[in-house]
Amino acid sequence: MATGKNTETVKDIYAAFGQGDVDAILARCTDDVDWAADSALEIGPWHGVKHGKNELPSFFEGIVKTGPVNEFTPLSFAENDDGDVMVFLRYGFTVSATGKDVATNLHHYFRFRDGKVAYYRGSEDTALVAEAFTP
Repeated sequence: MATGKNTETVKDIYAAFGQGDVDAILARCTDDVDWAADSALEIGPWHGVKHGKNELPSFFEGIVKTGPVNEFTPLSFAENDDGDVMVFLRYGFTVSATGKDVATNLHHYFRFRDGKVAYYRGSEDTALVAEAFTP
């Protein structure tokens, strides 16, 4: 199956993430983007819903504040007939405050409007994240 334009946009977002280029990510989002890690616990500084381009940088600032990203490997992309993109990936990071490493699977869901991300949800193992933040 050929990848669609929206899958290519997500790949561009991931490349920008790897380079720390938040402006390039913002350029691929609608002004009113609704972006969040889907978590019951808000222990990670990236947790919580970010509304709009003005709030979205705090998501990435929270990741940087936590500590180094050790792995970010997209393993599978799927795009449905509506242009929604789902991604399964491996993610690893170290919590600098505790020295604990996390390696986990993530699921990302992107919904688009006019070629830009309008809605994003990422799921993660929040219990694993909470443990990593616990001294």
